[in-house]
Amino acid sequence: MKSDIANAQKPSEAVRRLNALKLELEDDWSTVVSVQWGETPKLAPSPQKLIPQTKPTDAGSALTPAIQLLGLSKSYGARQVLRNLDLAIREGEFVAIIGRSGCGKSTLLRLLGGLERPEAGKIQFAPSNHDPAIRIMFQESRLLPWKTVQENVALGLGRTQTSKDIVQKTLAKVGLADRANDWPARLSGGQKQRVALARALVHSPDLLLLDEPLGALDALTRIEMQSLIEELWQQQSFTAVLVTHDVQEAISLADRIVLIEDGRITLNESINFPRPRARGAAAFAQLEERILRQVLRQTN
Repeated sequence: MKSDIANAQKPSEAVRRLNALKLELEDDWSTVVSVQWGETPKLAPSPQKLIPQTKPTDAGSALTPAIQLLGLSKSYGARQVLRNLDLAIREGEFVAIIGRSGCGKSTLLRLLGGLERPEAGKIQFAPSNHDPAIRIMFQESRLLPWKTVQENVALGLGRTQTSKDIVQKTLAKVGLADRANDWPARLSGGQKQRVALARALVHSPDLLLLDEPLGALDALTRIEMQSLIEELWQQQSFTAVLVTHDVQEAISLADRIVLIEDGRITLNESINFPRPRARGAAAFAQLEERILRQVLRQTN
């Protein structure tokens, strides 16, 4: 009888395998959502070692880019996705990358995040911060369903009281302080993306990569999330790179819009409208029409 009871109390082989899988997934998830250049992501080979820039003179230091892409190329088999691409991004700048599906937008983001390696060219960070903290926010929230909201946000943090306080403050910033103990299944799509945003920001990133994070949301929730991202970007002064199909979203959020066509940059335009941007303004609509015309290859 004692032997039967002892055997009944032992976890089954299926339960042991499930627990092992959970631990493995949590480890991988922490790597994906908390990528830092110089680490080796488990989903791809180790990224190319970065070469620091030559230290600028004091007079030119303010003009030194935080990130420089130099001659970047990437192929998948016989298909070349990025072709000798050059781009400079200033510290604290918000850059939106647009283009048709398959043009190389997300590939560029993955190269920046260290999830892919370029075949040619290099990515340089400024010598003042040559090993920046990089975080990625995806189109899907990618929350772990067996962890509460606060546990999802805390992935990658230590289990200290300070960490708990940081998580609570970050959840308050995204308007979810009262949902800390909820399960992801109880959240709406917009709330899940707020949790994903909090998870990215809790580490105080230097560079936040946004891979169409609002694409699956309804129109009103999307506008609300755009305002939240803009507000937090202004408060925390991180550098942001957004990939989006939505030209209006790009104009609303970005300091600069970069259009990629056939693996090359064909438009690199600064947006000088005051913030918050008025979507109904004539200048906003004219710029949106002009950029859309180029994306769709229309002529006057």
